[in-house]
Parts: sequence; C-alpha cells; structure tokens
Amino acid sequence: MGDAPTVYGKILLKLSGELLGRGDGAFDRAALLPIMEQIGQLVRIGVRVAVVLGGGNIYRGRQGQISREIGDRMGMLATVINGLALRDIFEREGIPCLLQNAFGEMPGVDPVDGCRARAALEEGRVVFFTGGTGNPFFSTDTAAALRAMEIHADALLKATKVDGIYDSDPEINPAAKRIERISFSNAVRLELRVMDAEAFCMCRAHGMPIVVFPMHRTNAILDVVRGKAVGSVVCGQ
Repeated sequence: MGDAPTVYGKILLKLSGELLGRGDGAFDRAALLPIMEQIGQLVRIGVRVAVVLGGGNIYRGRQGQISREIGDRMGMLATVINGLALRDIFEREGIPCLLQNAFGEMPGVDPVDGCRARAALEEGRVVFFTGGTGNPFFSTDTAAALRAMEIHADALLKATKVDGIYDSDPEINPAAKRIERISFSNAVRLELRVMDAEAFCMCRAHGMPIVVFPMHRTNAILDVVRGKAVGSVVCGQ
C-alpha cells in the first residue's frame, strides 16, 4: 500500500460474526488473516481503526426456543468472546489493541468509554467494541452507528457478503443495479435497506457516511479507505 493517500483517517468497521468463521468452527484463520493484515497496514500508515464485532459465528440470538430478550443477551456475550479472541490474535502479531464492552467491567475487558477509546486510537491501537449497545432489541448495526459517533469517525464501514447496495433485491430481480453512491434522502425515498432503521437514522442525523462493501474482495478494507469504488456509499450529498 505504501504511502497511498486515504480519504478516511478514522474508521469504524462493523464485522459480523459470520465473517470470522467458516464451516463448523467459530474462528477460521483463513478468514481472519486478511482482515488482520489489512487493519495492521492501516494502523501502520496512521489510519485509526475501531471495530464493532458481531457474534453470529458463535450464537445467533433468534435461534431455538429462547426469548428474544435472552437470545439477544446471549448474542451480545458471544461478541465479547470474539473480542477476546481477536485481541489475542492481533497482539500476538504485534498489533496493539484495546477491548471494550457495553456491559460494564468484566474480567479482561474494559467498559465502553468513548474518551479512552479515542485516546487509544490516537496512540495507534485498534479498538474492539463488544457487547452491542448493552441492551437487548438493538442490533450490532445500531451499536456500530453509536460507536462511530463516540469516536468521531470519518465513516462507518459495513463489511458484508454482498458487493454493495442494489436498487432492488438481486436474488429476485436479475436486472437489479448496484448503486455506487447515494444520498441519505434518496436512500429513504427508494426505500433501500442499508442498515437497521435505528442505525440509519442515527447516521443520517449526524452526517456519518456509510460504506457497504464486500469483505470477500481482496484488500477490500484498504481499497475503501483509499477511496476506490468498492461497494456503495451513502452520504449527505
């Protein structure tokens, strides 16, 4: 990557748990390695990176006969397990990290503190946010929007398995067209599902750009931060 210019100096990356594991295992090195390498490169050139983790590789809150509230709490605890694992993996590779969770103080994990998170980012540490919002009935999309505001991010990057936002469901409509850039207002007018409603409204109110991009693409995170046409961007204008 060298000294290639970047368009975002501070990012909040939202990673679903499904992107961390493949097959029957909760974690897969082949999936984690490119994520770690790209984040490490960004940190080395001065980009500040915070990550909100999902927990779907360990537990999905709506499975089984468990109530929505308890299932959500179990899912949030799964994100803490992911955070512990990723912090260990990253730090073994020489990438300093700070791990915070939304439940308050836990063994080996600090409570969410926006001021401390911002300070750690300025020190060149990767900040992992876990525990969602700390409350049931809210998704990790909402947690990502909230943490993006707290760290004063330049953009919220949502890593997905698809290559962006479409004007209709590409699985239903073969003629669906991918949208490279769209305003918040037009996204609402076209009833596009970018993120959960709460997260989208929060980003719109604060003018936080949202980039939806395909994690499976080689160097996807690096390319997004460099401003390449990867995925779709929702912004104020």
